Amino acid sequence: MPKKRRSGGKTGSKKGRSELVSCSSCGKLVRREKAKKRTVYSSFVDYQIARELRAQGTRIPRVPTVKYYCVNCAVHRGIVHIRAKEERKKRE
Repeated sequence: MPKKRRSGGKTGSKKGRSELVSCSSCGKLVRREKAKKRTVYSSFVDYQIARELRAQGTRIPRVPTVKYYCVNCAVHRGIVHIRAKEERKKRE
């Protein structure tokens, strides 16, 4: 059977077993290095009020929300795109 990826779909090497994270969409358990990480910053202040406060020089804190997605959910939501066969072979 041919090997599709040199890395086997993992980013790390020689570090043993990595921890599992739960997909934010479907709940599937995925290895942390294989999961797609998406960080979204949100504010508790309404955006129209925040714009006026920023104009006056106020600093408005933002809260990071980290979500992990499995590959299937990441493709379905458009976070990751499927590349053509020639593009997949290119090493970056």
